[in-house]
Amino acid sequence: MRKAIIERQVKAIAEHGLDAMVSCSPENYAYATGFVVPSQPLIRHRHAMAIVTVDGRTELFSVDMEASTVKRRAPDVPTRIWAEFTDDAMVVLADQLSKLGLGRARIGIEMDYLPAGDLARLQKALPEARFEHCEQILARLRQIKTPEEIGLLRRLSRIADQAITDALASVKAGDSEMDIAGYLTRNVYALGAEHFKLMIIATGERSVLPNVGPSERRLKPRDVCRVEIFSVIDGYQAGVCRTAVVHEPPPKAEAIWQHLVDCKYRIMEMVKPGASCRAIYDAFIAKLSEMDLPPISFVGHGIGLHLHEDPYLGKTPVLGRPGSDALIEEGMVLGFEPLCYETGHGFGMQNKDMLLVTANGCELLSDYANTDKLLVVKG
Repeated sequence: MRKAIIERQVKAIAEHGLDAMVSCSPENYAYATGFVVPSQPLIRHRHAMAIVTVDGRTELFSVDMEASTVKRRAPDVPTRIWAEFTDDAMVVLADQLSKLGLGRARIGIEMDYLPAGDLARLQKALPEARFEHCEQILARLRQIKTPEEIGLLRRLSRIADQAITDALASVKAGDSEMDIAGYLTRNVYALGAEHFKLMIIATGERSVLPNVGPSERRLKPRDVCRVEIFSVIDGYQAGVCRTAVVHEPPPKAEAIWQHLVDCKYRIMEMVKPGASCRAIYDAFIAKLSEMDLPPISFVGHGIGLHLHEDPYLGKTPVLGRPGSDALIEEGMVLGFEPLCYETGHGFGMQNKDMLLVTANGCELLSDYANTDKLLVVKG
């Protein structure tokens, strides 16, 4: 278990008047333990949970199929194993909670992840306990990264940035989006990522499409190429996007790109502890409007164990709370992306980076490529 994270959780449990919290999503399980149970994100009923009590005790709950992995990664943590095809997982969990002295406790649990049927069976098996939402408590804790988390996100940012930049340097006109994907995939693994999420490769007329994977489309001179990937280690992810042109830019591309670069530096000037997320977004939208580029609903967001986490640099800084605002705090890591998919000229452009909020401002974590000018596919 991760000592610094558990200490934060214990403090939050006490502050919210709870007796324990149960993390049952892959993200929050990894937050407590430092690793992802491999099949949990793929098979929802394969429950893996981390239990933390107000007095600092910790236990794990795991399906038998993953028992050897859990025991290898957390050999000193008491773990209750349930049998996938013969046990009711919620009955086993109720027994574990009861043996921890939580039979009549106030227990925080992730009600936005645990299926309603499972929660109903858990409540039936432990009728004197009171189960309450804790997903927002955990989400708030995850906004401020520990030094260990920052180090990992710094590494992941460099992996994603270098993997894209080197892939674009390896292809030439006539190669396909699939060829870019091949180089990119190889690079991500060679640079040390465990795997990746959301590979986006959109070239030419496809560059206006926000979230598309690679196709057999072949690169042509003056194409605009948008390439994005999220590199992943231990459940953490860093998202980087780079825009390149093949041989030379099409008309208007350099001017629009320079405007997006100006947006990037304007955002970086504003990101510092105490800054308003909504004010940063409004400044970005005002800057976009100088070239009559269409607005988007956000320009940045927290990132770590989820692709998108609070706070947002957008219309709604706190997800699900229209009209809200949030303040930037030291230790936050943000993905920010000055972009315009519909430029009006047949191409879209995006420059997505990773940003650490420091005591006095911010630090660019994805600093491998120089994006002040458009990258060029030269071959």
